[in-house]
Amino acid sequence: MSDFKPRCIPHPSFDRRGLLKRGGALALLLGAGELAWGAGIVAVRVWPAEAYTRVTIEADQALVARHQLMESPDRLVIDIDNLELSPELRELVGKVRADDPFIAGVRVGQNQPRTVRLVVDLKQPTAPQVFRLTPVAAYQHRLVFDLYPTQAPDPLLALLREKTQAEQQAARSVQDALGEFIGRMDRPGIPEAPPVAAAKPPAPKPANPAGRPPQVAAAPPAPPMTPAPPPPPTAEQLRKIDRLIVVALDPGHGGEDPGAVGPSGLKEKDVVLSVARQLRDRLNAIPGMRAMLTRDDDFFVPLHERVNKARRVQADLFVSIHADAFFTPEARGASVFALSDKGASSAAARWMAQKENASDLIGGTNLKNGDAHVMRALLDMSTTAQIKDSLKLGDEVLGQIGKVGRLHKRQVEQAGFAVLKAPDIPSILVETAFISNPEEERKLASADYQAELVQAVSTGIRRYFAKNPPLARNRTL
Repeated sequence: MSDFKPRCIPHPSFDRRGLLKRGGALALLLGAGELAWGAGIVAVRVWPAEAYTRVTIEADQALVARHQLMESPDRLVIDIDNLELSPELRELVGKVRADDPFIAGVRVGQNQPRTVRLVVDLKQPTAPQVFRLTPVAAYQHRLVFDLYPTQAPDPLLALLREKTQAEQQAARSVQDALGEFIGRMDRPGIPEAPPVAAAKPPAPKPANPAGRPPQVAAAPPAPPMTPAPPPPPTAEQLRKIDRLIVVALDPGHGGEDPGAVGPSGLKEKDVVLSVARQLRDRLNAIPGMRAMLTRDDDFFVPLHERVNKARRVQADLFVSIHADAFFTPEARGASVFALSDKGASSAAARWMAQKENASDLIGGTNLKNGDAHVMRALLDMSTTAQIKDSLKLGDEVLGQIGKVGRLHKRQVEQAGFAVLKAPDIPSILVETAFISNPEEERKLASADYQAELVQAVSTGIRRYFAKNPPLARNRTL
């Protein structure tokens, strides 16, 4: 057989270099949008919460979108340019939960050859915030839609209403139990004690010569108790309720920001939310004390908004809860941090503050929001008195945590944590353990260890207030 292999011989007039130059010029004229249209969707996520619902579309390229609110019915129409409809985008339809406070459903379609339209059917009027996030950590380009209520509820009134409802429920439970007890006593057919044998009669009592127990049924039957609905709290009751000791509990991270992840995949955001919920329930059981959570579900709250929430309820304390992580798995032990206005107390504390302060970049906050800039300026007003009280609180909590586990440092450390910068609220950050340590990760996942942590922190808080009673103050309801 012949070993001849045909070759493609270019025409003498073929100019490869010129063709490449012309192609490059064409690319410059077209621009990135025309060359790379049809960005690839990496993931879509929906984070529902009472405060707001976040919708995130993650892509391998920055997305450009336009949106408008429509009425009758309420809906948000979003047009995303330079995009083709894909199975990943269609997944958004099935990610809406039935209990989402803001979104009733999502419809997706190819509106134009290069435009995808999303229609978000709303359950209530909303004030959407739309912004883009550049790649950070494990995320690529993100297009974010935050759906806020047009009228945000008053958190202090909500806290007082919650306590009033709890007290009313407790009163109803007592009335129900009392009614059930009286009903059982009045119920016919309760056997009497048999007569005592004549051979050995007991010493008779003058009030009961027959030797029989008192006849309970002889009393006139009580009418069935139907608990009346408790009246609304009076002004005097509101005044007393208003001076509750309020503790703001801040479970770190959440939503788009998982926090640190342990060797087996345990996420910091899940652990600290579980601990914070248990701590809230324990503090709420203390008379005269009420706890609120900066987040009570898996959603992200910007750092300044966590502080803002605590200030809106005029909290007496702010406790941020985290689970530490380090480069090596050997690091271990719990820590307590307070704010510093003179630099970090150690290199490790400085590194920890920088890591936690980066939460806004990972979780995703709208930097164009003017309120954020105002709040950040306010946070720079942290006072020496706040730091002094924070160190007292930290000492009490650290001493109690040291009784249930190992401490990383035996003194309260200080650094410039943004979340601790409320100028008028003693604030601490508790690192419960190193989730990056396999042994401590297992402890953090343990219900028993979480219960011990909750007991320790609540005891530390009570000891702090026993030595530092909160001052009387007037609040505007």
